[in-house]
Amino acid sequence: MSAPMTDYSRFAIYYAPEPGPFAEFCASWLGWDAATGTPCAHPELPGLPRPVAEITATPRKYGFHGTLKPPFRLTGSRAALEADLAALAARLASVEMPGLTLSRLGSFLALTPEGDTTALAALAAETVRALDTHRAPPTEAELERRRKARLSPAQEENLARWGYPYVMEEFRFHLTLSGRLSAEDAAQTAEALEPVLAPLLPRPFRVGALVLFGEAPDGRFHILHRYALAG
Repeated sequence: MSAPMTDYSRFAIYYAPEPGPFAEFCASWLGWDAATGTPCAHPELPGLPRPVAEITATPRKYGFHGTLKPPFRLTGSRAALEADLAALAARLASVEMPGLTLSRLGSFLALTPEGDTTALAALAAETVRALDTHRAPPTEAELERRRKARLSPAQEENLARWGYPYVMEEFRFHLTLSGRLSAEDAAQTAEALEPVLAPLLPRPFRVGALVLFGEAPDGRFHILHRYALAG
């Protein structure tokens, strides 16, 4: 059953883990549970270079997720988006990989999939493509903000065509665990986090649903509905 028709400013299609210990720990790590729409107490982990609340401040509002179709404003109705999303999930198959591993991506920490990610990239690309008619074009301010990252020609082309630089061939699936960290802070955080997180990581790692998220007026993202991949 879908969440109530709250006035969400943007929507996104993400991977989010099914309820269970892995989802619960990652929600508490970030301090926000997108499934229940409530803040969580952070875990107490010895050895961290800074408080968890500081380490996770940037990704907190999004909830624990892996992006498939990035946040977008709607051109039409939420009901029309949901109908097309349900039809898409009905024809696409789930994707399975050996597991997840804790990685450093640039200046932040994330979980990344092990093994061949070709099928996952294809799933994300089709999700972006199939639902693009529901996406309002980015504003000039949004384009300007994206371009501050010194985009490559391929990323600039994606921004113009799909409203986001890191899709299609530029897509790299990841589950963000921190904001920007120095090399030293990232290493210390990973060392403290790994022993607690490792036993909770799913093996195999399965993307079995397209999960609709909505951004509430306060900027926090909520899980609205899970659409099982049934193809």
